[in-house]
Amino acid sequence: MGMLRQMFNFTLIAALFLTTFVPASKSRAEQGPPELPRIAEVPVRVMSFNILHGAGTDGVLDLNRTASVIRNSGAELVGLQEVDVHFRARSNFEDQAQRLAEMLDMHYVFGANLDQDPLEPGAPRRQYGTAVLSKYPILESHNYYLSSFGLEQRGLLETKISVNGATVYFYTTHLGTVEQRLTQVNEILNITSARTGTKIITGDFNSVPTSAPIQTMKTVYKDGFADQNNAYTAPSNAPNARIDYIFTSDNVSLTNKSVITSNPVASDHLPIIGTVVLTPDSPLYNGLKSIFTK
Repeated sequence: MGMLRQMFNFTLIAALFLTTFVPASKSRAEQGPPELPRIAEVPVRVMSFNILHGAGTDGVLDLNRTASVIRNSGAELVGLQEVDVHFRARSNFEDQAQRLAEMLDMHYVFGANLDQDPLEPGAPRRQYGTAVLSKYPILESHNYYLSSFGLEQRGLLETKISVNGATVYFYTTHLGTVEQRLTQVNEILNITSARTGTKIITGDFNSVPTSAPIQTMKTVYKDGFADQNNAYTAPSNAPNARIDYIFTSDNVSLTNKSVITSNPVASDHLPIIGTVVLTPDSPLYNGLKSIFTK
């Protein structure tokens, strides 16, 4: 029994020593978040599409057809021109921006360049202009009027969008007549210069690549299809002119680009699409929120 008692006492003393002098391992919270793979690049598919208020070259109003072209392309940010919102009987006085967003399960904003009184008291205002559709949250938006010299009012629709942690200013526009375009481009350059970071400008510029408006745009922004001057978009049934554009700021480039020819009847313009790779404002842990962060 004496020997057993001595062994017990030794074991007890050793245990107390270890408990007192050996530091416990850190808790999981003290260790911080695990090192997970980080997202360094965020690719996004961007499109420009003059939809002719959903009317095809066959004379048929079919917004489902318009939505199908966008859906099948995989576009995630879309600049639309010639969009009706309760505008005329030609589009059944429908809110086309809202309906397209609902069909495609996308966020949207609309920029009214024409804003007219309703035909009947209490009815919605009749509007016509541009729209942006986005698979990602639209944080801010503003529609700027461009100088139009008493002719049809034109505008630049600006959106600020968060694409998986990457902020981008995404614009769309539809320029006017020959007399208007250069002034309108200079105004676009002035408006967009107030923003820092990545910028993408889409639209129907009604101008060929060698024209003064496009050459002026290229003094600040990159023409995504500059190496594809035969990427004709109009008229859709026999395209012979490149007048639709995707411009980007110098910090990004347009890749995997193409003119979409799958359904040329859907509008009198063919849509264009490409990929822009964005950089998150701060690296994300694959979109997972750690249990260690508040």
